[in-house]
Amino acid sequence: MSPAVRSSRGSVAALRLGRFAAMGTVAALILIAGVWASWGTAQHAMLTKGRERGTVAVERCAGGTCAGPYAPSSPGSQPRAEVRLEGSVAVEEGRTYAVVLKPGGEEGVRAGPAGILYAWVPLGGALLLASVVVAGGLLRTRVAWVMALSGAALLTAAFLVV
Repeated sequence: MSPAVRSSRGSVAALRLGRFAAMGTVAALILIAGVWASWGTAQHAMLTKGRERGTVAVERCAGGTCAGPYAPSSPGSQPRAEVRLEGSVAVEEGRTYAVVLKPGGEEGVRAGPAGILYAWVPLGGALLLASVVVAGGLLRTRVAWVMALSGAALLTAAFLVV
């Protein structure tokens, strides 16, 4: 085997390794960003022990937030004249929602299955996006299908429950 052929095989292997490392890093960063974006809200919805829990009767929505009076349901929680919820498709005027208050007591996060699923929506989007990178850049189609179906299932469940 000539030195030119050996050199060619070595550079092809190096390019494959470089592509694998680069695309693996991109996919990992997308997934880390999805978890990071979700965890800020999900921690309050999932880890409710020791947090104030209750209900908010939404009276008005304006400027991206909805607000209403808070009625406590956990021991030690105090009623409040106003607690804000993030205004989105998951919150409507005139409805009452189970909430967990963030530390400080002025902002609430939806509780229960609807709140948990809604909190993890950014991860569902990240799974869908990363599946494209895994399929196209890493050539791992089975893993990509599992990621894509997991992301789609999470987004669908959040849509149906919320």
